[in-house]
Amino acid sequence: MKVLSVVGARPQFIKAAPVCRALRAAHEEVLVHSGQHYDYEMSDVFFEQLGIPKPDFNLAVGSGSHGRQTGEMLGALEELFIEQRPDVVLVYGDTNTTLAAGLAAAKALVPVAHVEAGLRSFNRTMPEEVNRVLVDHLSDVLFCPTRAAVGNLAAEGISHGVHLVGDVMLDTARFFSEDSDGTEALARFGVDAGGYYLATVHRAGTSDSRSRLESVIRAFSRLGRPVVWALHPRTRKNIETFGLDAALAAATNVRVVPPVSYADSVALLKNAAALLTDSGGMQKEAYFFGVPCVTLRDETEWIETVELGWNRLAGTDEATIVEAVEGITVPTSRPDVYGDGQAAEAIVSALEARFDARSAASVVE
Repeated sequence: MKVLSVVGARPQFIKAAPVCRALRAAHEEVLVHSGQHYDYEMSDVFFEQLGIPKPDFNLAVGSGSHGRQTGEMLGALEELFIEQRPDVVLVYGDTNTTLAAGLAAAKALVPVAHVEAGLRSFNRTMPEEVNRVLVDHLSDVLFCPTRAAVGNLAAEGISHGVHLVGDVMLDTARFFSEDSDGTEALARFGVDAGGYYLATVHRAGTSDSRSRLESVIRAFSRLGRPVVWALHPRTRKNIETFGLDAALAAATNVRVVPPVSYADSVALLKNAAALLTDSGGMQKEAYFFGVPCVTLRDETEWIETVELGWNRLAGTDEATIVEAVEGITVPTSRPDVYGDGQAAEAIVSALEARFDARSAASVVE
């Protein structure tokens, strides 16, 4: 079986790592990096630490508007799919890379398999929501992380080719969290276990709005613990553009650090008092490690984290964020709603059953 996998952003590298390992044990994988995240801190270091093979192709599209970025990828990917003739194109999550790969494969008449299918925030103003809905409706095989995701697809009339496999990010989190308790990383960042909050902010809805970004900074400044803020390049640029440098400097409890490696991210997250984020993936990772989360959005596709009491939606209002953080309580239970940490193996088995000639022949016999 020949699988062409397309990745392009930090969350996709994390998701692809266990699937790459499972695929390459018995099959051919062609790995394509769109270049959507392109600098060392957001790309290369993740390939190195996660043990992902060097990409066979790098499109190097870089940053830009949604339309320009997606359009550049579309043309290049279509040519690549026609040249490589894979049995299936494997895409991850909800980025512009995901949308471009799904569209290009569908146009080239190559089957599409979508990892992390069925997620819905029900907010169509989010580019990620548009991407994930479109790709789900283009896909031949849909790998869902949760029962809610399966239900979302059914509500849209999608039931064929749907597989409940669990969450591949849990595979990666468990693999890396076993290596260290994070003591060395905490010493480097100058914090003590349980004595700080970890923060990430990168969504366009927050970082591209001066008022919302300022509100988040002011909220962080009012918290009673240090805030380790791993500052995304996009957010850093907007802080400078909006003239919010002084507001950030005045927040003396906020410790700004560059984007961190996956190993450091795991160490900082699992030892934090809470996570403050607008990231979808990190909401789940907080749940994996039993860390309370305050989400800087008004909705989430990871509804289980909210329903089970581990996540509070605070939006970007200063007072609401502070109230949510100060009101954190740790639930007494944490069910395995995201699977057993073997999602990658389940994905490969399903692909084999659908696309591997050897598997199909053995079924016929």
